Amino acid sequence: MLAARNKTDLIIEVWEKLDCESVGAAEIESIETVVRDRFGNGAVDSPMVIARLLADEGAELRHSEIMKLYLDRASDRPYDAALTKLFDTSELSKLQRSLGNAENLRRKFLTENENAGLRLLRQTAIDAKKLASAGCEDKRLSNEQRAANAEAVEWITLWLQSPELFETWVKMRVSTKEFKSRFGVLK
Repeated sequence: MLAARNKTDLIIEVWEKLDCESVGAAEIESIETVVRDRFGNGAVDSPMVIARLLADEGAELRHSEIMKLYLDRASDRPYDAALTKLFDTSELSKLQRSLGNAENLRRKFLTENENAGLRLLRQTAIDAKKLASAGCEDKRLSNEQRAANAEAVEWITLWLQSPELFETWVKMRVSTKEFKSRFGVLK
């Protein structure tokens, strides 16, 4: 039975139990399996992060194996480039562009029948909505910034619910007197 109570200690404990002279792909994968079983899939770090931790603990690394494992996994994530930093909620004008780009990507995924891409796009939008939602509650932000975050939550929610209507809706929304008095004219 493993005694570690946190992920870092668990990684080190598994490595020690493996009792290996050097660490390569097989050892990293064994460690990942134990971390996944204990803490869930989201807790599994990349092979490079695990290798660095073990090197700091004195492990001798088989670098070429670890790099190959990392690169093989990176090639299994074809959507990362398109989805990384897709949503910018820092300003409403940037969010409007982000949602336009997201809609173009959604249409591309639909046309190409890329269901995995559609799921990841949706999850990326949900994550952006959570970030904006947290900004609504952050007392360190000004009232204007919190209001902009609340508006961003509304926009992302609408896009998630009815993406094909969003572009028309947002054009109407930003042209209203209420919006302009609250947020100004978007650039």
